[in-house]
Amino acid sequence: MTDLLTSPLHDRHVALGAKFSEFGGWSMPLQYPSGVVAEHDAVRNAVGIFDVSHLGKAMVTGPGAAAYVNATLTNDLDRIGPGQAQYTLCCDEETGGIVDDLIAYLQDDTHVLLIPNAANTAEVVRRLQAKAPEGVSVTNHHEEYAVLAVQGPKSDETLAKVGLPTGLDYMAFVEAEFEGTGIVVCRTGYTGERGYELVVKNAAAGAVWDALMAAGEEFGIAPCGLGARDTLRTEMGYPLHGQDISPSVTPNEGRVGWAVGWKKPAFWGRDVLLAEKEAGPKRILRGLVAAGRGIPRPHMPVLLTHDLRLGEVTSGTFSPTLKKGIALALLAATIEEGQQVMVDIRGRAEAFDVVKPPFVETSVREG
Repeated sequence: MTDLLTSPLHDRHVALGAKFSEFGGWSMPLQYPSGVVAEHDAVRNAVGIFDVSHLGKAMVTGPGAAAYVNATLTNDLDRIGPGQAQYTLCCDEETGGIVDDLIAYLQDDTHVLLIPNAANTAEVVRRLQAKAPEGVSVTNHHEEYAVLAVQGPKSDETLAKVGLPTGLDYMAFVEAEFEGTGIVVCRTGYTGERGYELVVKNAAAGAVWDALMAAGEEFGIAPCGLGARDTLRTEMGYPLHGQDISPSVTPNEGRVGWAVGWKKPAFWGRDVLLAEKEAGPKRILRGLVAAGRGIPRPHMPVLLTHDLRLGEVTSGTFSPTLKKGIALALLAATIEEGQQVMVDIRGRAEAFDVVKPPFVETSVREG
């Protein structure tokens, strides 16, 4: 087994008493002594700070860089302008399965920053490098930059206290400076709350973390691990690659077809995905909310009757906000919102209502 990669902020997490977990080849904080629920509540009600440096960073540069990204990834970069970001998908050319979901930051026609998932960065970079036209380069910067996520209703106040820009439109970004070091400030996140993600070189990451922790103290800032990140994103119905979406799941099945530029002339997997969209997928990612006290977990069977299996839970957890079990599940397309199904929870059939996520109301698009 190879050694796990660690964030440039690893020593800060150790000092804070974090419990660590392997994620995408990295050792990252799972939770701090306050616990997942307290961290979750801090983000929903005040402000939390996450180290998500395991996320990939890749740069596509050169004449026609943006056009090349637009001809390969699913979403339509022509819908946005410089200084804006976009959720998009890298799909397999033959199957249409989702190789990764990522954020593309359009700097200009010749520079696009991509933030893939940790475990998929090398594969996304490999695929883009293999097809890149002459003059376009795709560079993997995965281990050179840290990513911090400041999320919650008090995120603006926290950033403002350390002199970083705030008030950005949702999915917009600016290049700023902190103590002489360049930092990309993005109005993005994975929690459903108003917030920002900061991309900064490793050498400056500690100083940025320390400043934000000090600035956020009066607002109740909490360091948050991947446990709270998971409950927060599940409450929003945001899919996690490797669980809810994967190379064996298409955008149509995973209900992320909104991130596909269907009218574009080209993107990887276009023909097979258009054909599937027209025919209708055989299974669809749905939301489930417990009618009782059941707490669903990944891979638990979803049933219509005791002997009729509909699919399985892909993400399942206890919702700290709703105080009940919630899940995402890949189900037969015949099952619609408003129906009731059962989840086999360790041999006990528990009733769940089929709903359309998000499961909670949040502030992500406010302001």
